[in-house]
Amino acid sequence: MIELDQLHKQFSSRDGSPSVIALDNVSIHQKKGEFLAVMGPSGCGKTTLLNIIAGFESVNSGTCKVAGQLVHTTGPDRGVVFQEYALFPWMTVERNVTFAMQAADKWTEGSAVRAREILDRMGLSNFRNAFPKNLSGGMRQRVAIARILAIDSPVMLMDEPFGALDALTRGVLQEELMHLWRETNKTIFFITHSADEAIYLADRVLVMTPRPGKVVLEMEIELDRPRDPTSPEFNGYKKAILDVINPSLKSL
Repeated sequence: MIELDQLHKQFSSRDGSPSVIALDNVSIHQKKGEFLAVMGPSGCGKTTLLNIIAGFESVNSGTCKVAGQLVHTTGPDRGVVFQEYALFPWMTVERNVTFAMQAADKWTEGSAVRAREILDRMGLSNFRNAFPKNLSGGMRQRVAIARILAIDSPVMLMDEPFGALDALTRGVLQEELMHLWRETNKTIFFITHSADEAIYLADRVLVMTPRPGKVVLEMEIELDRPRDPTSPEFNGYKKAILDVINPSLKSL
């Protein structure tokens, strides 16, 4: 579903300082329906990678394909959930969802009913007329996920979507995301700083180096779901990941 081949991304400086190489020869292939987590220290290029897949950023060299098509711009086939709550503050919850359907040219005769069904599925029925400012952080992220479900994006790009939430809310949304993924079979490209979160959610975990970003570890998580974060097997995966990340942090 997602094919990244030998991506190189360099940001030029506008003040005369040296340019920054964000990604150096990164190749990642993600199959349809796979839940892939990407980890690495701040500044390693994780978000740049996601932005390239989303069509927000271009590459200096290499190719990015989604479903066999070269990515040149944004599109409704790739839904993005950001860490910050990217909702329209002047629109109600329901209007945020229906507007996304209209903007993606996905509006049909039954779309209003479908939007309400999705809001119900996300536990937002009682808040459909509320504005984002009146919602908790967790509920705002539910709205963001509801928009992707409404436009039926086969690919979900998630940039630390639960990073700003408290531990309890984060755990609840992780469980909800697992249920949604099983139900919809969407391809999820998930960025996180948490080894626990990556191992708990993903089929496969990639670890990147500090800038310039390269993939230095690729690990299949061969644990049955639901996963027990206290098990020796879970912590074995965690140790293997941290053994790669911690030395790279010391080099910063």
